[in-house]
Amino acid sequence: MPLKDMLFEKFFKRSLWVYHANAGGCNGCDIEEINAFTPYYDAERFGLKLVGSPRHADVLLVSGPVTRNAEPRLKLLYESVPNPKVVIACGSCAAGGGIWFDSYHVLGGCDKVIPVDFYIPGCPPRPEAILWGAAVAMGLVK
Repeated sequence: MPLKDMLFEKFFKRSLWVYHANAGGCNGCDIEEINAFTPYYDAERFGLKLVGSPRHADVLLVSGPVTRNAEPRLKLLYESVPNPKVVIACGSCAAGGGIWFDSYHVLGGCDKVIPVDFYIPGCPPRPEAILWGAAVAMGLVK
């Protein structure tokens, strides 16, 4: 078992509290992320719960490409989440900048500003893909 998986199992034994943030995207991923937490898809059955404060979160779920305006706020948000923490980049924009990767106001994907642990691809990713990515991150599936 890789060291990262062993550490994840040690520190995150129960439910994961998720804080989601948009770093400058079109809100397509945000809609699908929130949809994953509705009763239809029911992310809470896997132990995922949305929280309203980064200080209560275990997971930072970031969508959208990182714009120049959002960079300092994203860094502050990352520092606000207590250690140990997991960062998931959700969507093509958060993974690599999306269609705006070479725009003057976009720095790129989320990993240009903060360290990312897991990526969920798609534009926007379906709620099923978001749940699958979270399950992979939690070690529920291989």
